[in-house]
Amino acid sequence: MIVVEPMFKTKLKPSRILFVLICLLFLFTRLYKISEIPPSVYWDEASIGYNAYSVLKTGKDEWGEFLPIHFRAFGEFKLPVYIYSVILFVQIFGLNEFSVRIPAVLFSLGSIILTYLLAKKLSSSEAVGLFSATLMTISPWFFIFSRTGFEVTAGLMFYLLGILLFLHKLNGKFFLLSVISFILSAYSYNSFRILSPLTLLVLVLINKDNVIPLMWKSTLWIVVSFTISLLAVWPIWKLYVYDAGISRFQAVSELTASVVVKNYLAHFDPYFLFIQGDNNSRHQQQGFGQLYLAELILIIAGLIYVLRSKLRYKWLPVVLIFLAPIPAAITKESPHALRSLSMAPFINIVSALGLVYLMQFFKRRILINAIVVAIFLIFFINYIINFIIIYPLKSENFWQLSYKKIFTDPKLQINDQEKIYISDRFGQPYIFALFYLKYDPEKFRMEVARNSVDKWGFSTVKSFGKFEFGDYR
Repeated sequence: MIVVEPMFKTKLKPSRILFVLICLLFLFTRLYKISEIPPSVYWDEASIGYNAYSVLKTGKDEWGEFLPIHFRAFGEFKLPVYIYSVILFVQIFGLNEFSVRIPAVLFSLGSIILTYLLAKKLSSSEAVGLFSATLMTISPWFFIFSRTGFEVTAGLMFYLLGILLFLHKLNGKFFLLSVISFILSAYSYNSFRILSPLTLLVLVLINKDNVIPLMWKSTLWIVVSFTISLLAVWPIWKLYVYDAGISRFQAVSELTASVVVKNYLAHFDPYFLFIQGDNNSRHQQQGFGQLYLAELILIIAGLIYVLRSKLRYKWLPVVLIFLAPIPAAITKESPHALRSLSMAPFINIVSALGLVYLMQFFKRRILINAIVVAIFLIFFINYIINFIIIYPLKSENFWQLSYKKIFTDPKLQINDQEKIYISDRFGQPYIFALFYLKYDPEKFRMEVARNSVDKWGFSTVKSFGKFEFGDYR
């Protein structure tokens, strides 16, 4: 008699089922009407999409550069990771809002998974991991970025991956993988060009007793890691020294030390965190803080837990929270939710630690946990309803909807016009023409006439084809 064992004997653990449900909640709330809300791509999304389209069709960006590492775009030199990730989706779905935004959803799902794993690693607690992932999923700070074409989503995922790989197993191979992840984060979004090396330095310092022996045991891996890092730094150094990217440093040099400190501290202002949030409606719905007010109690409890805990890496989330605003502090706009987004996962981890800590004082922990989660889900449902019904109307100017209407509204009949004059009042209208008309990249490069580059290195298009752009107010 032959006994056939079932292929899958082990039942899914409740914690795994909960984590799957968290991921499903994330995907549903991010994919729902992703092409319609926000109502239009804004100029950076249009630029990302069209440059991905141009590379797909011709191997060159809009400026004619072959497979660039830095995309000149408007003169601010966009980073490559997100743009190249869009190419696959443009190939499958065409050049549209969905293709530009779906990579952000996938990168952000990666951040949810990594937040869960990192919280478990730091706390040795499944509950902390699940609560951290839940809070990250419903976080107002993370929500809009995780369903629109923001490059920061790629940067955050690789940043968290770099931290997790370093902490997972400190040997030569994982050190190299961690370094590569940090490099990818630095080539995804500019904030991580500051945060990634600082974070790697922090990780080395808190593990110095293990890192020094590692340098002798895994010399080859360390040398390879160092060599790859140098190779990765060269294009960045070249950009800021020889190209228009130097304008970023000029802008920074105008800030005084007192302004930088003020900008930095603004990211810890309770009004920003819990009441009003970022004033830019592309970054946050107006009237909502970056965090739910109820989370303040959990954060305080989490900090108390950190003070009392004997966990090895108990201070790491707190240190990374305080590192996060540094890139935003050295720019003119502060507080800035986008440039300080890496605060979000670690604030959520501290909050999760606080919740688990508070549960120690209750007997019916499962019931209390369920009630707390239900309360936060109610806050999230309110946020979602506002996002679906009110936000599209209130934020349409921030998403430059008027330019989309010009190139997609059949009533305007732009295809029948011999010459079309478009105001550049709201910035870079040419990129919307290219994006929504799916304009042939080779033809555009032959026809384009550009205005002089300004003192900050930014460029605007004067005309191409039958389109003229200028101050026609």
